This record gives sequence, C-alpha cells and structure tokens, in this order.
Amino acid sequence: MTDAEKIAALVGYRLEQADEALAAAALNLANGLERSAINRAYYAMFYAVLALLAERTIETSRHSGAVAQFDLLYVKPQVFRSELSRSLHRAFLHRQAADYGAEPTLTRSEIESLTSEARTFLAEVRAYFERQAPGA
Repeated sequence: MTDAEKIAALVGYRLEQADEALAAAALNLANGLERSAINRAYYAMFYAVLALLAERTIETSRHSGAVAQFDLLYVKPQVFRSELSRSLHRAFLHRQAADYGAEPTLTRSEIESLTSEARTFLAEVRAYFERQAPGA
C-alpha cells in the first residue's frame, strides 16, 4: 500500500468514526441520554477534524491541538467558514462540561441544535474531500 493509499484509508476511517458518532448522538438524544448526546456530537466534529489532519499527515494527541490546527490550517485561510470553528469550539466546551461537570449544561433544544451543527460540520468536511478528489 502506498503512502497516499494509507492516508486515504485513514481519512475514510476517521469519516466513518464521525458518521458513527453523529448517529450515536441522535440515538442518545432520542433515548434521553443527553450528556452522551453532547459527547457524541462533539466527537463527530472531532473525528472529521482528524480526517482533515490525516490528509496533511498531521497527528495530535490533544483535542485542543486538533481544534487549533483546524483553525490555523482550514479556517484562517478560509477553506472553511469561521462559523464551523465557532461550532467546534462550542461543542468542545460543552463536551468537557457534560463529561466532567457536576450539572447539566444544555437544554434538550440546545443539544438538538448542537447535533445539527455537528451534522453540518461533517457535511462540509465531506464536501471538501469530494472537491479534493481527482477529477472533481
């Protein structure tokens, strides 16, 4: 397997993880598992960011590092809208509060909105990869 094939396989894997996390967010919310829904909505975005970083052979072991790299490499040069960065940052903060905080942080409606933002984020990342495909 060539390096390009390995990168493509990793990008595909990360996008599958993002899809799975997004589906889990919807299922968790439907079943009243609100903290888990917040976690999974964030992770859908995080895995999409990891797919983008994999394309550039960048790895990071920290969530904050991945978020910072997304902003530096994709938002600052206007590859993605700044609203996606704001959504990612909000999801990151809400995920931390949901996972480690002592009190609920969002209403059900706000969690639905967060999940919708994650869906939009993932759709825009997928559209980016489609534009990058040979012959696109």
